[in-house]
Amino acid sequence: MALSDIAAGIEVHDRQRERGVPTVDATGDDLVARLEDHDDALPCTPEAAATVLEAYAAGTSVGDCAREAGVAPMTAAKLLHRCGVTGLSPLAPTARRVLRDWLNGDLPRSEAVELAGADEADFALAAYVETHDPVPDLSDAVEGVLEPDSTATVDKRDALAETMSSVGDLR
Repeated sequence: MALSDIAAGIEVHDRQRERGVPTVDATGDDLVARLEDHDDALPCTPEAAATVLEAYAAGTSVGDCAREAGVAPMTAAKLLHRCGVTGLSPLAPTARRVLRDWLNGDLPRSEAVELAGADEADFALAAYVETHDPVPDLSDAVEGVLEPDSTATVDKRDALAETMSSVGDLR
């Protein structure tokens, strides 16, 4: 292969396209209004979804978020998954392979549930996560909410900073 073959199709432009400065501002608009634009992708009302998202971003567990919003924990987990939150499948990697075998029709459901070592609710949630992709527009709509300025872990670390020893103090 010659250099001319490698360079075939390369274009040179005199000017660069102006893209501007990307910004994310979650402080100025209403989350419920943003969620209403994607009502068809939500497993609950936009109001309940906003409650779940805000509580989850504050470090609350999925079950507690669901209780605050008045929805089932399964619904809260589905919402978070559709909004782009990863790691919600309750199954380990091997159990997810078993789930995929069931989805492909290679195993009966009862055998797949038994091999996965999961209860019915965990298996159902994992099947939902496996068969439904996050909604990019919905992920964009909640981006500023799910990425707060600080996390619960950082807040706890900062609150306990005076009680922790530094590595140098332990030597």
